Amino acid sequence: MKRWTIDRRAMVTVGLAALLGACAVIPKGAERPGPVAQTPAPEPTESLPSDETRHRIALLVPMTGQNGPVGQSIANATTMALLDTNADNLRITTYDTAKGPEAAAQQAIAEGNKLILGPLLGSNIRSVVTSARAADVPVISFSNDISAAGPDVFIMGQIPDQSIMRTIQYARSKGAQRFAVIAPDGEYGARAENAMRQAVSAYGGEVVRTERYARGNTSIVSAAQRLKSHGGYDAVLIADGARLAAQAAGVLNPSGGADKTRLLGTELWSGESAVTRASALGGAWFSAISDTRYKRFVDSYEARFGSQPYRIATLGYDAVLLTLRVARDWRVGRDFPENELLASDGFLGLDGAFRFGRNGMVERAFEVREVRNGSVVVVDNAPARF
Repeated sequence: MKRWTIDRRAMVTVGLAALLGACAVIPKGAERPGPVAQTPAPEPTESLPSDETRHRIALLVPMTGQNGPVGQSIANATTMALLDTNADNLRITTYDTAKGPEAAAQQAIAEGNKLILGPLLGSNIRSVVTSARAADVPVISFSNDISAAGPDVFIMGQIPDQSIMRTIQYARSKGAQRFAVIAPDGEYGARAENAMRQAVSAYGGEVVRTERYARGNTSIVSAAQRLKSHGGYDAVLIADGARLAAQAAGVLNPSGGADKTRLLGTELWSGESAVTRASALGGAWFSAISDTRYKRFVDSYEARFGSQPYRIATLGYDAVLLTLRVARDWRVGRDFPENELLASDGFLGLDGAFRFGRNGMVERAFEVREVRNGSVVVVDNAPARF
């Protein structure tokens, strides 16, 4: 199996809308003008050189195949993190999961890696964990597959439910009381509705109506018409991307005005130009991770690699930052101190503050945004720390 090694001392560097179910959330973010730049990589060797002063970390991402550009973008971001922090105590070796996640994990374990960053896809987690768990090597996945989380499997990908709960919390603080939801059939819609109900249970209010629809044609328009005829709400969550949300908004707020229904969106709206083009979405609220540091990251990435990163690449960067923090008190050759990942104050990365619960799920700090006069503005900042 081919592998790529990041040796900081030698300066050798290496570098899908949300996917549902067992896949990673890959926010759209900036569009790439061309292929992701591939940084120089050494030819595969028979064995890694011995390390007495560096921790061995495995990065398991697809480097070939359909998701290869995404994996390359993440790998490039891990390189950036090492260079930006002048880290000389980590050796990160990249293993290509596109050629078999189980084989990649087995090779990573055999070569003495004490921590696995990845895989990207939730469908690969169980194949990786089989080998990792037997060797007491924790896994920090870039997926958002919460079903795979556990005491030694940490889910780092953005979890849509948390964005919705943050928006409901803010709406309640502004007086919203009676909530309705328009959600698509399938897992994402079910999770969105459940997140709303959990938030209303936690922060108060009442869920008065749910309308479901099949994606495609004008089904969301029909759902909005049914909801409008029922009435009795003062805020409506539209659990879909901006394009379809705009169609539903056109029914709920056909002429706008001061008495318009307060619309709520999801993290799918982040980076979507359609959000600001639809006048019916004016005044809508949605939550997302902060983009403040991401803009600087993009500029630096482009300068180094000549192309724009995938939005999810920041997870690779932040995974290195948290590893470096833990490495302060981690002796080379010893098992990774997994309990350090449960620090109550969490970690700070490009995507803001985050921390892991004992169930292995990430908790992220979200900001609340409002669609206003053809632009998107932040109306409630994300907490800087936990």
